[in-house]
Amino acid sequence: MIDLITALLPNVCVIMVFAYILTRTRFFNEILEQRFTRQNRLILILVCGLFSIYGTIGGMEILGGIANIRDLGPAIAGLLAGPVVGVAAGLIGGFHRFFMGGFTAVPCTVATIIAGFLGGIIFLLRKKKIPSVYTAAGFAAGMEVLHMGLVLLLSRPYDEAVAIVRAITIPMIAANALGLGIFFFIVTNLISELKTRSEKNMIEGELRGAREIQMSIVPRIYPAFPDLDKIDLCAKLVPAKEVGGDLYDYYLLDENKNELFFMVGDVSDKGVPASLFMIITMTLFKANAAAGADLTKIVERVNNQLAEDNTSNMFVTLFCGVMNIASGEIRYVNAGHNPPLIIRRDQQPEFVASTGDLVMGAMPGIDYHSKTMTLHPGDTLLIYTDGITEAFNPAQELFSEQRLIKAARGINALSASQGVDSIHDAVTRFAAGATQSDDLTLLLLRYKPEPEQG
Repeated sequence: MIDLITALLPNVCVIMVFAYILTRTRFFNEILEQRFTRQNRLILILVCGLFSIYGTIGGMEILGGIANIRDLGPAIAGLLAGPVVGVAAGLIGGFHRFFMGGFTAVPCTVATIIAGFLGGIIFLLRKKKIPSVYTAAGFAAGMEVLHMGLVLLLSRPYDEAVAIVRAITIPMIAANALGLGIFFFIVTNLISELKTRSEKNMIEGELRGAREIQMSIVPRIYPAFPDLDKIDLCAKLVPAKEVGGDLYDYYLLDENKNELFFMVGDVSDKGVPASLFMIITMTLFKANAAAGADLTKIVERVNNQLAEDNTSNMFVTLFCGVMNIASGEIRYVNAGHNPPLIIRRDQQPEFVASTGDLVMGAMPGIDYHSKTMTLHPGDTLLIYTDGITEAFNPAQELFSEQRLIKAARGINALSASQGVDSIHDAVTRFAAGATQSDDLTLLLLRYKPEPEQG
């Protein structure tokens, strides 16, 4: 008996290879998705019928009978596609066995056809669902018990039938149960893999849509204000994931184009939740900002609205300002954000003095403060998020504020668009292919020099 089980084990290994190859075909995916056609049913009948023939050929002759895994082919066909397909595959394997002859030819032929039929009945009873590993293995074991019963019932001489049943029953049950269990273990894993892949593709598609929506919210037209001859403004946002929590915005506050509002922010989280918080922040500022309004009051109102029912405990660091376009004067608030750089004409870049205020959205009732600076013709204001200064290279070094200052030197000689690209390129070269760990955002505001007379 041990020798017989050992002899049948190579066939079990063949089942594993057969299952792997079969489950990677296009027609098999159609079967799993219940998209039955005449063509894929015919293919399944032929494949499983031929596998049934292999089960006979690869079996071991003993006492005038054959210990084999012939019934597996029709059983698989029936369990996957119903009684008609199962019986058709069983006819192929059964007739092959019948014409080999022997006193067990008739019961073995009948058993092979029944295996396909009963597999199909299980398919219908389970409402066309793929059976579990245990169900498949149990069915195979029961089928071989039935097979042995048919041998005892239909084979003569009876004494020889009893002898062969005693010799091969346990090995046949073990080999067929193990084989069918392994096959549907591989199929079950494939279904799980396909489901995971489908969910992943769906999520990626939704995230791509969310990214498009997010990027459509921030202004991306350059030049930003082609009809204003005193300012040159450009911004850039590069999310670390499909969507991110960085934000920037700018717009004129009055019809006379006297005041420009601008801001750059960084939400405390990443991904979809941060992008929603980012959109809410931008929306609230647009709803509250108005020409001539006190900037600190605007920030305080938005902060209170963000903090209300903020169960996610997210917050946003933010630098915002209102510029008097005629004079270049900027009133600004820094709510826990990185200090911007101001690059004066013919001077070294330096950081803008902080207002020392807390982040927004963490708690209501915070008092915010503002300070004033003035851009002179030829000066540039560079606002950024910490994804710039905290960008890593492969050696785990930070880009740092010092490198940002170095990269900003000479930026006054460039347009706003060129300046933004110049800083971003410097960060990209420094990162040298390292994975982007945080969103990158830049906003460059240039107060244009007076045109030369001549």
